[in-house]
Amino acid sequence: MKKILVWGLYTRVTHVLLMVMMLAVFLTPEVKRLLTLHVALGYTLALLFLFRILWGFMDVKYSQFKDFNFNLSDLKAYMLSIFGNKKEYIGHNPASSYAIIAMIVLTFLAVITGALTYGVKEGMGVFSFMNHTMFRDMKLFKEVHEFFANVLMAVIFAHIAGVLLDKLFHKSRALESMVDGYKMGNEEGVKLTLIQKIFGGVAIALSMLAFVYMLVAPNSLLIADDNPKMDYAKENPAFYKECISCHTLYPPFLLPQKSWVSMMDTLQNHFGDDASLDEKTTESIKAFLVQNSAETSTKESALRILESLENDETYLAITETPFWKNRHKEIKKSTFAQADIGKPSNCKACHANIENGLLNNRDIKRL
Repeated sequence: MKKILVWGLYTRVTHVLLMVMMLAVFLTPEVKRLLTLHVALGYTLALLFLFRILWGFMDVKYSQFKDFNFNLSDLKAYMLSIFGNKKEYIGHNPASSYAIIAMIVLTFLAVITGALTYGVKEGMGVFSFMNHTMFRDMKLFKEVHEFFANVLMAVIFAHIAGVLLDKLFHKSRALESMVDGYKMGNEEGVKLTLIQKIFGGVAIALSMLAFVYMLVAPNSLLIADDNPKMDYAKENPAFYKECISCHTLYPPFLLPQKSWVSMMDTLQNHFGDDASLDEKTTESIKAFLVQNSAETSTKESALRILESLENDETYLAITETPFWKNRHKEIKKSTFAQADIGKPSNCKACHANIENGLLNNRDIKRL
């Protein structure tokens, strides 16, 4: 037996990129400020796998889908012989053949459902039109997305475990081959044509360019923010004039209807101050706030605030709602006390576009 080239440079580089990006995409979803990175990683993974599909139909020895072994009897024999003597495969063994197809399918399913979730919950990306009251309470997209993502991770772990067991019990070069491309065999190694080499280089370059472009161009189609920028001065001049003169202009969707009604009915004691207005102005602002309250909004923050309210208590301060407290619990009190912030209610210190009705995670200036 001799060392033969089984995996070309394109295959190896793609494999490394997939590994790194898979790890990153699973680490980023819980960090709200990294949501754009998470989405960009997901789309790039899909693009890398799309090029891998095309590669699988090209005349590249060991990488063609037609060379994959999907024989169930061979799969059973391979799995049962993990700890004993087993047949050696130069290319993909039966387990890795199924694993690769599963990873491709699950990645696309995770990306599609992720894009739907991004549109429904955030009002961003190609499905931003689904950020509608019809879908505001629907958690199905997120749950299905997480299901496919978790199954994908399980397949990846199983695949890695298989490679490590093969290395441990059979001294296989499968692990090393993904670095140097070589395995032991008596067959002829892979020889790439100029066209195949160009395809590999272009595929990697386009994937990386797409990834970088999504990060530096936030208004690109796949991650564009379709949430309208509100001009409250035009929507209700009285609301804008009277509220912004004293404090941050809080979007109406951050509190439920009963909170706004109670607040407007008690302006004579407005957080310790007398903010009384004439009856006409008061009723105009109250009607506007009720009409645009959390119950009527498609914003994720509005839905989360409503879900967090307890025991029919009427919250007059946004910073007192359970949702706000939970979302900001990791921020130290000393941070709020900084001179350029002053107090927790100074939302625009971190959310620069809050007075235009935008609370996008990507716009947060600090944690």
